[in-house]
Amino acid sequence: MRDRGDDEAVLGQLMLAFDGTTLPEPMARRLHDRPAAGVTLFRHANVDDPGQLRELTGAIQGHAPADLPFLIAVDQEGGQLAGLGAASTPFAGAMALGAAGDADLAQRVGAAIGRELRAAGVNVNYAPVCDLATHPANPGLGVRAFGDDPERAAELVAAFVRGSAASGVAATLKHFPGMGDISADTHHGSVETRVDAEVLRARELVPFRAGMAAGAPMVMCGHAAVAAVTGRADLPATLAAPIVTGLLREELGFRGVSISDALNMRALAQTEGGRAIEAIAGLRAGLDLLLLTTGDEDSALDEALVLAARRGLFTADGMAASLARVAALRRTLSASPAGGEPDVSVIGSAAHRELADELARRSITLVRDEGNLLPLRLDPAAEAFVVMPQPADLTPADTSSTVAPGLADAIRRHHPRVTAHIVAQNPDEAEIAAVRATAAAADVLVIGTISASLQPGQVALVESLLTLGRPTVTVALRTPWDADAYPGSTTHACTYSVLEPSLMALADALFGRAPFPGHLPVQLGATVASR
Repeated sequence: MRDRGDDEAVLGQLMLAFDGTTLPEPMARRLHDRPAAGVTLFRHANVDDPGQLRELTGAIQGHAPADLPFLIAVDQEGGQLAGLGAASTPFAGAMALGAAGDADLAQRVGAAIGRELRAAGVNVNYAPVCDLATHPANPGLGVRAFGDDPERAAELVAAFVRGSAASGVAATLKHFPGMGDISADTHHGSVETRVDAEVLRARELVPFRAGMAAGAPMVMCGHAAVAAVTGRADLPATLAAPIVTGLLREELGFRGVSISDALNMRALAQTEGGRAIEAIAGLRAGLDLLLLTTGDEDSALDEALVLAARRGLFTADGMAASLARVAALRRTLSASPAGGEPDVSVIGSAAHRELADELARRSITLVRDEGNLLPLRLDPAAEAFVVMPQPADLTPADTSSTVAPGLADAIRRHHPRVTAHIVAQNPDEAEIAAVRATAAAADVLVIGTISASLQPGQVALVESLLTLGRPTVTVALRTPWDADAYPGSTTHACTYSVLEPSLMALADALFGRAPFPGHLPVQLGATVASR
């Protein structure tokens, strides 16, 4: 019979989490006294500034065995999800890279993000997203994906992985085996992806294969059910042995570390007992790591897993193999990257900001300009009316609410007379009427939208303003499918980001100071032709 110490080995498969910008004493004791793989840090709970973060990660590593540093992870995808905080360089994100279409650029961005993470003491990035943007109504994906073409996405995924590795950071391919073709968010409930087995292998898995071939050491399994593999529409992929073991390990031959998506997502049971069962089911399915979130600091899950191990619910060989893979990754990440450990001054540095500006410039896309309105040539006395929704977190995998609405400021760099109007994400009839009344006196309108294809109030606002008959530019500031939602707009562009570099690049292009070099990374409706 195994002793308690052997049973506790299963706790080495946990990525812990906690609230606090300093290491709380209970978490310090937990890291010191019992096994753990490491910690996931979250912007809202753990991040103030680079110096604080570096001290926090140092405190965490102070409780790790000397030869086995902890995994410390964040979600630093770029674009709408920036877990490293406001000081990190505002890279536009995956779909902007898809619009630029340059693997070398993707590798340089991956390397720069990796350097910033490593400087903060973070050695795992929950990126890149390998899901394909094949479903415009997918609320949890959007611009987090590189695009809808599997081969193009695969090239960019591989490049990003190589860049991360060069900076000493483990990239994580997510969300296996692909969650692009769904119409709901696993943060909020059960979801099934309806792709058949043939499409799954021919399309969804292509970016994952490329990322694995490029050396990605981690894969995150998503919570969407995949009946084409499991035969069940009610079984999340994270908990399914045919996916975690059969598809990932046996068919694709992945030898790295597998990790669950966050266990607090409502595609999984969220009762105390239910969450313990889901965690046990995930490990039995073949997962190496379980991703906990803030609020999981109590010991209930620890004790449930230890009891499950004591009762023989995990095979000794399976647990040993998982722990060996995790330990191997931890040892690999203990080595300093080429060039040595970067200083925190690299975070948001001028060189990285120049790279973010390059990505923004090269991704800006002109979808149509049927009336040859562009470039804008405005009389100095002309009044430009600029509308933009207040950025908000449209999914829990989102930090857009931390971004100030900057479209009007970007336009002011080229034209002094600008009236700005910030609207709600889904404006009602009264707000639309008020905006229209103010806009009626303007000489030109620039209307930014944020995922308008999913928010009818924004569509109604654009359609109302178009009836004014003023020269109008509409801009999809997030998902490009906005162009399909208001096809009456004859001049339309995409930025794929609300971050400052993208808005500045847009303004430069609108006024003819720069071209529109980007290409649509997704297919739009038949009424839209990419230029």
